Amino acid sequence: MSVDDAAAPLSYPFPSQSALEPPAEFAELRERCPHARISVGGGEMTLLTRYADVRAVMGDPRFSRDLSAEGAVSLSADGTDLFSQGDSGSMATSGEAHGQWRRMVSRWFTAKRMTALRPEIERMADELVDVMAEHGPPADLVAHLAFPLPVRVICSMLGVPDQDRERFAHWSHVMMNYSRFSREETAVSAAEFDAYMLGHIEAKRRDPKDDIISNLIVQTDGAGYRMEGAELLGTAKGLLAAGHETTANSIGKMTAALLADRSRWEALLADRSLIRTAVEEALRFDAQLGLGLPRFIGEEVAVGDAVLPAGTTAMLSMAAANRDATVFERADEMVLDRSPNPHIAFGVGPHSCVGQALARTEMQVVLEVMLRRLPGLELAVEVDELALDDGLIVTPLTELPVRW
Repeated sequence: MSVDDAAAPLSYPFPSQSALEPPAEFAELRERCPHARISVGGGEMTLLTRYADVRAVMGDPRFSRDLSAEGAVSLSADGTDLFSQGDSGSMATSGEAHGQWRRMVSRWFTAKRMTALRPEIERMADELVDVMAEHGPPADLVAHLAFPLPVRVICSMLGVPDQDRERFAHWSHVMMNYSRFSREETAVSAAEFDAYMLGHIEAKRRDPKDDIISNLIVQTDGAGYRMEGAELLGTAKGLLAAGHETTANSIGKMTAALLADRSRWEALLADRSLIRTAVEEALRFDAQLGLGLPRFIGEEVAVGDAVLPAGTTAMLSMAAANRDATVFERADEMVLDRSPNPHIAFGVGPHSCVGQALARTEMQVVLEVMLRRLPGLELAVEVDELALDDGLIVTPLTELPVRW
């Protein structure tokens, strides 16, 4: 099915009637127009909504992340490539150079490291639950737990002092926002972030510790490649944004989905062995993952039963793809023991999320802690009162009022 060039492009992102349910357009487009013209940011893109198409493009090296290429469409109307802000344009986005970067960073997100990190994440989560318990119900689980836990974890891994965590959270929030802040506000925040991180990197050069930045400074890969200044800066910024905002979003949505139908929460209380599959299902079930991933193609290429012309900027909707009924039985239901579960919330291929093992670990640990400490947890508002924080590349809940 080809794009209807005569039709006016659809305004994107689509409005949603519910914070936990997908926009109606996703199902309609998967059925009749899986490659739809959308108006977003600085121009028109092609929205892909079917699982097979989204997965194929993610794994196709001909599609580039570089939205600064001639003819590519950026997300923001002023031409700023928001998806590259975290790397300051300094990190390779394809080829062997990207592979070298990925191999260096991936060392910090192995299963062995995640296993060793679990007790510390559990300690942090318990401390945050202590504070929320002192506050008393009702309490905002986003503010007390879902938001602060990931920033504590990633700041610890980056070797950032505890007193600077709030500044990091602010810089990350601005960096991941595409509509709330002016270009000037974004530039000021980016300059502050860069200045801080450059100073942090230099401090680690003088006195390295056991953290990601220190190790990236001194380590090389098998070919002798060493990460240097601008690339280190981009890596640190990218890890903060990806390791904080996205995981906070996932923790909040996971908890909301489990409490929206409390039989799900009761099932986990009765059988903690479901935690791992429940986390994977929460990732798949999140119909409000965010804008999606933009990719640019400089040549004509067939995707599914349509041809994308050279110069197309495609927006890949993982949220729409993860509800594709041709892949997932009972796609619109949250099935806690779903297995296998080939969701693509973290992407696939050479650009899949490098920190996905950390995100999974944090989600599993925080769920274990909540079940242990707050077995009576329930929503303190009706589900339809929950709202999304629009304007971010990811779409977290504004708040999650709970009681226990």
